[in-house]
Amino acid sequence: MTTTAAQKREQAKIEYDAFLAGCPSRQLLDRLSNKWVTLILAALGSGPDCAGAPAPMRFSELARLIAGVSQKMLTQTLRTLERDGLVARTVVPTVPVTVSYELTELGLSLHETMRALKLWAQARMDDVFASRAAYDEAVR
Repeated sequence: MTTTAAQKREQAKIEYDAFLAGCPSRQLLDRLSNKWVTLILAALGSGPDCAGAPAPMRFSELARLIAGVSQKMLTQTLRTLERDGLVARTVVPTVPVTVSYELTELGLSLHETMRALKLWAQARMDDVFASRAAYDEAVR
């Protein structure tokens, strides 16, 4: 039986089941669960420009905003996000060269989820600390 292009696309979507060991979406989930990825995506979507959209950020702005990230880790993470199509890198030939990063359309579609995850972690940290303390007390 011959399948149409639409049927092939639908079959491919079905095959992206992260519960299956060989699913490529697991690699993406692994990448997205990285703390630096979460913070970079949240940061790039946080600064509105005059039109209300997230503004591009320079490397140094990101480094200052995200405390604790090394230059090497920030560079590596931005490169992987650019490769995955979530971040766009723009180089302006000035002296010195100006490089900025911004979310792509694909990255913007993920931004709200990552921002919500960051906000949830910040808001629920006291609950997590209380749960840890109760657990640690119970297992002593």
